[in-house]
Amino acid sequence: MKNLKLVALALIITVTFTSCSNDDNPAPVNEEEVITTVRVTLTGGGQVVTMTSRDLDGDGPNAPTVTVSGNLIANTTYTGAVEFLNELETPAGNITEEVEEEGADHQVFYQANAALGTFTYSDTDANGKPIGVAFSYISGNAASGNLTVTLRHLPNKSAAGVASGDITNAGGATDAEVSFPVVVN
Repeated sequence: MKNLKLVALALIITVTFTSCSNDDNPAPVNEEEVITTVRVTLTGGGQVVTMTSRDLDGDGPNAPTVTVSGNLIANTTYTGAVEFLNELETPAGNITEEVEEEGADHQVFYQANAALGTFTYSDTDANGKPIGVAFSYISGNAASGNLTVTLRHLPNKSAAGVASGDITNAGGATDAEVSFPVVVN
């Protein structure tokens, strides 16, 4: 009986000391970045067109301010780049760098009606899959509509159509999504 009590006491002490932990060095948390600004720059046809969506109150009550610096020229090839910024920081945090560094975990999608033109990825991650920070755009004939730019976190880049820019099967979480009114003439 005395041995049974000693075994029980030893078990209780062991459980007590092993269930306590020292959280002085907790595992790092990869917090979601705040994206206040999405800027698309298109260069081609002797012009630079900048599209900016700025939402400085985040998920607050005010809608983002959307600007487009000019119309696009029909049937023209543009070199494109997109930037993601956190302008709540000073200086502004460049989230684009993280998107590129963690390219396998991100993809930018460009959605527009076919009349506006076509988009082609110009950059890839370590696995040869598109990231979408750099791209080319060939404008269509005269048309107007919306260009929607979506940054996805952890998309399934191997799903049908995703590598060519079809967001339908991408899955993942949307980090940013903005629409720009576009005129091609």
